[in-house]
Amino acid sequence: MEISSIHNSIDLIKEKKISILELNQYFISKIKKNKNLNAFIHFDEENIYQQIKSLENSKTNNRLYGMPIAIKDLFCTRNMPTTAGSKILSKFNPPYESFVTNQLINQGSILIGKTNLDEFAMGSSTTTSFFGNTINPKSNNISLVPGGSSGGSAAAVSANLCLGATGTDTGGSIRQPASFCGVIGIKPTYGLCSRWGIIAFASSLDQAGIFANNVKDTAILIKEIAGYDKNDSTSVNIKIPDYYKNLNKDLNGKTIGIPIEYKIPGISDEINNMWEKAIKVFEKGGAKIKEISLPHTKYALPVYYIIAPAEASSNLARYDGVRYGFRSKNDSSLDEMYELTRSEGFGKEVKRRILIGTYVLSAGYYEAYYIKAQKVRNLISKDFKNAFEQCDFIVTPSTPSSAFPIGEKEDDPISMYINDIFTVPASLAGIPGISIPFGKTKDNLPLGLQILSNHFTEQTILDAAYYLESIHE
Repeated sequence: MEISSIHNSIDLIKEKKISILELNQYFISKIKKNKNLNAFIHFDEENIYQQIKSLENSKTNNRLYGMPIAIKDLFCTRNMPTTAGSKILSKFNPPYESFVTNQLINQGSILIGKTNLDEFAMGSSTTTSFFGNTINPKSNNISLVPGGSSGGSAAAVSANLCLGATGTDTGGSIRQPASFCGVIGIKPTYGLCSRWGIIAFASSLDQAGIFANNVKDTAILIKEIAGYDKNDSTSVNIKIPDYYKNLNKDLNGKTIGIPIEYKIPGISDEINNMWEKAIKVFEKGGAKIKEISLPHTKYALPVYYIIAPAEASSNLARYDGVRYGFRSKNDSSLDEMYELTRSEGFGKEVKRRILIGTYVLSAGYYEAYYIKAQKVRNLISKDFKNAFEQCDFIVTPSTPSSAFPIGEKEDDPISMYINDIFTVPASLAGIPGISIPFGKTKDNLPLGLQILSNHFTEQTILDAAYYLESIHE
């Protein structure tokens, strides 16, 4: 029996057709058979059995009772190491649990392991991890990237090694790998899910989200990880609706925005055809189609690659070898210890972004780069605000291409950064976005469609994705 959905598994357990031990053994077996994907950094079978025993003894039966969920190794977990995919944190064991993982535990989830990622979430391919590359389960003859930075989580869900997984999205790190791996990935509104206990990359952009195999599971999981947290000053105190119970396929009266600026040269015909097909499917469902303009879109990537590295430069200053993490053994003075720890502990991509960030924050450049980027970010945000006065949600491709071979763009960081061209604007504006599989290339690789809506209207994008999923099945 193939088990691949949370909502069905919940029913099987309630009807006593399967125990939570049997459910998790099914996925343990699959993880062991698929070690070649390198989706997990940390997988401890004994720890899983301890969690199951504790859950059975607790006599509780919360919403996610026994559900095996994989955790991106950027979320602090008290009983598992948290590495951020970096040598500098390779032996770090946090003394506390992140808000998101604590929510999942409180709802009865089994944390089945910690998934691989680009180092400190900096990348679009999961090839910058200290623990090696993750391989896309959809690979044919050549090993393909799963996308990044949450590539391990996307690969784990795609290969059905768990029933769902957490990710973080700073500029597209959930939506892009979801597209490459043929699964659903949602980035909620900035502030809906607490950042407490997530190792920081760029604090004004980082947001926790979810990977799942279907919209119903996505709706269940996003409800459970959302919520107000006094430990996070950017957490928003609003009532979280039951997205799953409220799912509605009816598109009548809805207006869909199609941004003219996203029709860029160099995008493959397969991507454009997938986009056109989706628009027609929405139109057939009763929605009106309207061309809209997001005039500052062309500045989104440069703005992102000023703001995100600047915040990373500040956030990563704490990794100095003094209190925790890796420390170089080759030092002969305090200054040398700082210098060698950071040069030996960080990978190439992380160093590149720290250098860029330190440069744009330095005296003489702060106003020319960082302040100007923040002003343009505000204009990008206003573009979306104006657009949502004309439409209910926006539909675009998730990525400019399908998954590419591992190593193909290693020596060209600019072409790697362009992978985020469709996802970065929404991150800068802090609005919710979802990527849903919709179509395949001639080589049978998945393509993703991105749906965006206004702040705190996650139900809107979930409903639109639910309709699309029902038509596409």
